[in-house]
Amino acid sequence: MTKRKIEVCFSPELIHLHELENKIVVVVDIFRATSTMITALGNGVASITPVADLETCRAMQSEGYVIAGERNGQTAEGFTLGNSPLAYLDGAYANQKIAMTTTNGTLAIEKSKAGSKQVLIGAFVNLQATAHYLTSQNQNVLIHCAGWKGKFNLEDSLYAGALVSLLEENFEFDCDGAIAMKGLYESNKSDLAGFLAQASHAKRLQNHQIEADIDFCLSLNLFPIIGRLQGQELVAQMIKTK
Repeated sequence: MTKRKIEVCFSPELIHLHELENKIVVVVDIFRATSTMITALGNGVASITPVADLETCRAMQSEGYVIAGERNGQTAEGFTLGNSPLAYLDGAYANQKIAMTTTNGTLAIEKSKAGSKQVLIGAFVNLQATAHYLTSQNQNVLIHCAGWKGKFNLEDSLYAGALVSLLEENFEFDCDGAIAMKGLYESNKSDLAGFLAQASHAKRLQNHQIEADIDFCLSLNLFPIIGRLQGQELVAQMIKTK
């Protein structure tokens, strides 16, 4: 199989600079949207519908959805759930359909749809499964970091470096960002939590006393699944990595 190309977009504000046509786009929002989504799917949630705005998401409660809403790190008023992966553990919402809106992650998903071959959601909690799946697909890959309100952030970019590091044997770099983030990840992978303690969004979340969420979001390979967008819904697909 010929080497495919891999690149990194550091913010939804920059996605217009990238060609999405026929690529698999992996959206990542480590703190916390995509980590929460994978955890939910890994704990039996039937599907997750990402929604860009609060009002549309709130209205979906009347259609039988459990609504999850977060803005600026806190649960949005009137929503059943916020954006914590821990809320979904032990099958707490198994077989239910979730409608979710977050500050950064759901916007990045929305901006990844046009022309792309597939949209996946990525997190450290399913890193190996995502890498294994991408290796099996004969497609170029774009890692789309959700960032923070249009700006670069450290945690999503480090995930991009981790994924690039796992894929480098079968992919060639299509941008300098992929090279830089691979180097940054490999220099700090022995203590991701310590390195990311400096991250601005980690500090924002610490102000809300949700350090347990941060620790969980940095856990590796808890779920042997990918999260893939089918129509308007994110669904799980089991991946055999051995």
